[in-house]
Amino acid sequence: MSAPAAAPAAASNRNLDGLHAAWEALVVLLVCANLALILFDGLFALAPLNQALQSVLPGFHAFYDSRIHAHFAFIDLCFVAIFLFDVLLGWAVAIAERRYARWYYYPFAHWYDVLGCIPLAGLRWLRVLRIGVLLIRLQRLGLIDMRRWALYGFFNRYWQLLLEELSDRVMVKLFSRLQQEIGASDDLSRRLINGVIRPRKQRLLDDLSRRLQGMLENGYRSNRGAIDGYVSGLVHQALMNNEELRRLRRLPLGSQFADSLDAALGDIVRRLLAGAVEGLQREQFKALAANLSDQFFEAWLYEDESTDLALEELLVDLIEVLKQQVLDRRWSRFVGPPAPSDLPR
Repeated sequence: MSAPAAAPAAASNRNLDGLHAAWEALVVLLVCANLALILFDGLFALAPLNQALQSVLPGFHAFYDSRIHAHFAFIDLCFVAIFLFDVLLGWAVAIAERRYARWYYYPFAHWYDVLGCIPLAGLRWLRVLRIGVLLIRLQRLGLIDMRRWALYGFFNRYWQLLLEELSDRVMVKLFSRLQQEIGASDDLSRRLINGVIRPRKQRLLDDLSRRLQGMLENGYRSNRGAIDGYVSGLVHQALMNNEELRRLRRLPLGSQFADSLDAALGDIVRRLLAGAVEGLQREQFKALAANLSDQFFEAWLYEDESTDLALEELLVDLIEVLKQQVLDRRWSRFVGPPAPSDLPR
């Protein structure tokens, strides 16, 4: 799309957004007026307040009683007609913009608007929900910023506490249910091994082999001097404790021969160790390591009654720790100071 064609489209979208915001603001004002009227008319129906208003403002009392209170049902139906028009208009726009997968999803998604349109005394107070929803819409349009309101910060903090309390209770209940399922299951360990561990056998072995190989290579290179000295010391101590070499040292030139043997054996052992570390990259060693790892893995996955019991106890204790962590966090949340995220921004 060219720039001259995009400019009118952008201007049209801005106009539609402005018109939408104006209509939303009008609906908010009407809802507030309707709720105020419902509240005042409910108080007007109380005999003590009715008599007090008649004594203080007899003219207003007579006007309200004859013009508004007597026709309150009709006036409320006028508000309901406007709210019903708002619901039908929003439904038509949702169908035109294809917001939902089915055209009849809108009333279910906006149930609070639909219930607020029912002119029954018990459902009139549901129109309060429209104020909250419409305020959220105005917030999304950028016309207001509720996060700066002190009242929003107060209610948001305790709303978040309520949500966390409910979610924590659900988590604890779920953890308890899991513990019961673990205790009641007879083949849990077998299902975990065959369904979780065994399908990932090769990946686990490859990762373990890679980590061990890197650990041996890096550890040997970083401590080669200390390792060589330690190996030489072991060889020297073994030769010193050997009875045949002690006899050899008593012979002429025996000490020189023993020292040469000591140095040669120490060098051979150091070269063997270095060659073994360097040979970790060879295919022959990798095949041998893979075979040994496979045998160790199968031995580790060996199943018997002790395996089942140990695995069940491990899972139950692990879930119990998680439950305790959730309970501790709940307690600290109520006794601690408010978090910075709970304060209004």
